[in-house]
Amino acid sequence: MLVLVAPGQGAQTPGFLTPWLDLPGAADRLGAWSDAIGLDLAHYGTQADADAIRDTAVAQPLLVAAGLLAAEALGDALGANKPGAVAGHSVGEITAAAYAGVLDDAAALRLVRTRGLAMADAAAITETGMAALLGGDPEVTIPHLEKLGLTPANVNGAGQVVAAGTAEQIAALVEDKPEGVRRVVPLKVAGAFHTHHMAPAVATLEEAAKALGPADPKLTYVSNRDGQAVTSGSDVVSRLVGQVANPVRWDLCMETFKELGATAMIELCPGGTLTGLAKRAMPGVRTVALKTPDDLDAASALIADTASAADAADA
Repeated sequence: MLVLVAPGQGAQTPGFLTPWLDLPGAADRLGAWSDAIGLDLAHYGTQADADAIRDTAVAQPLLVAAGLLAAEALGDALGANKPGAVAGHSVGEITAAAYAGVLDDAAALRLVRTRGLAMADAAAITETGMAALLGGDPEVTIPHLEKLGLTPANVNGAGQVVAAGTAEQIAALVEDKPEGVRRVVPLKVAGAFHTHHMAPAVATLEEAAKALGPADPKLTYVSNRDGQAVTSGSDVVSRLVGQVANPVRWDLCMETFKELGATAMIELCPGGTLTGLAKRAMPGVRTVALKTPDDLDAASALIADTASAADAADA
């Protein structure tokens, strides 16, 4: 069974969209989305520097647009072999929701534009940040973070936890690491995403969600909130809204993939982060990360192999 996943903020790099815009129709689609949300996605995806695309208000719509372009490019290879499940990490959930048919592409881009702007505004209220913990056991790490007033904002599986909180709390964590943690690495992000510091963004998204007309997902949609498969479009949107102020439980998403019988995973552009986690937490699952269009051939081969294995199992 094939799982299709979309990465979250931080996966973007300068110029990463350049080769994708050579694909038929890609530049036109990106131009239409840019007009719809008032943001020059082609410029940011091809010419802007690392600081410019680190801006939350830019990075989030850029990542969703990239994921949707890659999904479109993958369409011919998939054919009737639809993924057995879809999911996204943090903002990647909006990409997954569009791919699953909950939102159309234009609605997804408008929602993520609102999300990025609202989270940037919320981050400006208090000086906050995030830090990755290298090493350690989450059962030890998470209580230690909570003791310091920090939130385990991303529990990513394979032992990886990202903490979030005020600048003072992050500094205290650097000086007082949990047992077993080798290093605490502050991340270059604008604020403490997926914590109570993002509550103002939730209110903004709740208002924006009123204009949406979500459909029920056409594929198994796995939620960051608790790793559960969600069958209602309105529930998907409700979770997308609340997600900005609650931890990402990617570890539980991967547990669900395994329970569903996943044997293969493809990560949409700009791939690499989630397939890296899968290699450690889902041994035996074959992966392909779509970094450039050159990776489409490997993805096509994986899709064909997975479909053949499924046919053989059914025979």
